[in-house]
Amino acid sequence: MTQPVRWGILGTGGIASAFATDLLANGFELRAVGSRSNDSAAEFASRFGDPVAHGSYEALAADPDVDAIYVATPHPFHEEHALLAIRGGKHVLVEKPFTLNEAQARTLARAADEAGVVLLEAMWTRFLPHMVRIREIIAAGTLGEVRTVLADHNQLLSADPAHRMNNPALGGGALLDLGIYPISFAVDILGLPTRVLASSSPTATGVDRSTAVILEHDGGAQSVLHMALDTAGPNTAAVIGTAARIEIDRTWYAPTTFRVIGPDHTIIEEFEHSVHSRGMQYQAWELERLVAAGDGESPLLPVGQTVAIMGVLDEVRRQIGLVYPGGL
Repeated sequence: MTQPVRWGILGTGGIASAFATDLLANGFELRAVGSRSNDSAAEFASRFGDPVAHGSYEALAADPDVDAIYVATPHPFHEEHALLAIRGGKHVLVEKPFTLNEAQARTLARAADEAGVVLLEAMWTRFLPHMVRIREIIAAGTLGEVRTVLADHNQLLSADPAHRMNNPALGGGALLDLGIYPISFAVDILGLPTRVLASSSPTATGVDRSTAVILEHDGGAQSVLHMALDTAGPNTAAVIGTAARIEIDRTWYAPTTFRVIGPDHTIIEEFEHSVHSRGMQYQAWELERLVAAGDGESPLLPVGQTVAIMGVLDEVRRQIGLVYPGGL
């Protein structure tokens, strides 16, 4: 039997708390947490089984009793913090979006390869049971030729200009935080796009408020995707083929149900699967599987594809004129 992976969490915000909850609820070993302050680290540790509390990210990265680090800070800091972990010899699960841009993503991929550690984007949706089943259905030919992917991710979030989602200095806007989900989903189903078309409306702070994206894929397939931070949308998705379609219920990127429907609207299959806790444990299991196998590339989300998806986001930003401080 292989030794359990000893996890560390870098960052103590909301997403870090959600991940820690799922780790502990599913039998993972949470060994340490790192924050910018001793008080924040200690408070987080007190809520999650009292792992070692480090008052700096550097101390966490250097902890010899940690094997893998989940990077849970805001995405403008992902490159810096993931590099800390990689240089400390840790396997790394990086919260999505992976980085701010493709260049940063390539830097991480190269560093992980040189260090011989596993690097995985925490696009938790890829690893959920309903997504695994959807790929099986498509591979079996049940849908015929897949022609279209439809997906939205629209949330009604704070209008406060200082809020992270409205702040250019923190990589705000609908695209990177929300749009990463439907864009990654489209690539999962149809592959990387051959053409990107995007249109957007900005907030008063200069980030994208609402963005529509059409991706063209090999063979004439299309993805039609929408993201917004000031409207609560249905947050459903569909995969449409020549022989049948899949309709994924709300909220499509979290554990949910779906139906396979024939062209005469008869139901071919209904999928339901009970998921314990929020569902973030599946990405942790995948990283642990890769560590045990000595394989740094997940077939469900290869690092190269993560890098390429960041390139798609770069192109969308170029078309809508979304530039972050420092020209990033």
